[in-house]
Amino acid sequence: MGVDAFANWLRDAANTLHENAAYLTELDSAIGDADHGSNMDRGFTAVVALLDETTFETPDELMKKAGMTLVSKVGGASGPLYGTFFLRLGTALAGVEITPATVGEALKAGVGGILARGKAELNDKTMYDAWAPALDAYDEAVAGGSDLGGALVAAAEAAAKGRDATIPLVARKGRASYLGERSAGHQDPGATSTTLLLESAARTLG
Repeated sequence: MGVDAFANWLRDAANTLHENAAYLTELDSAIGDADHGSNMDRGFTAVVALLDETTFETPDELMKKAGMTLVSKVGGASGPLYGTFFLRLGTALAGVEITPATVGEALKAGVGGILARGKAELNDKTMYDAWAPALDAYDEAVAGGSDLGGALVAAAEAAAKGRDATIPLVARKGRASYLGERSAGHQDPGATSTTLLLESAARTLG
């Protein structure tokens, strides 16, 4: 698997986030700053422009540049968090053969970057509530002999369950935490965009 597959993931993710921008912003309007959809759309539009303008030789080079673009172009918390995810993911892919195992390690490294920046824990009602079960499901699938596509499908399905599980939670991190008990009953926007990214990966990297 080469750089083109990862470029296809970013293009598909950008299209998916564009189509869901209003939905993500609607979710964010209930418990955040009402800008998650527009921020993600703007950031990934800039990533697509990068793909159109630049030739990349390796997946790690592409992922790192995409991450830097998100950090610089996306406002709010999501830019630094997703930007760091792609930067760390790209760094982990440098010089390694792309296999289900190495992609899993790269995903873990990316999520480690999210945790380093956001300091979130499970059940804080953040994107980590989608990422954590996704990583577990991915590892379990690979351990069971799954190929990359199957492992990513498992990860995306687990992320969706984690996303849905954020609805009853009271937020303990981020803008939503200011609402206290009133944050319960709302789906977390970051967990939602995480699920969209993983569903896109399952479609394009499998």
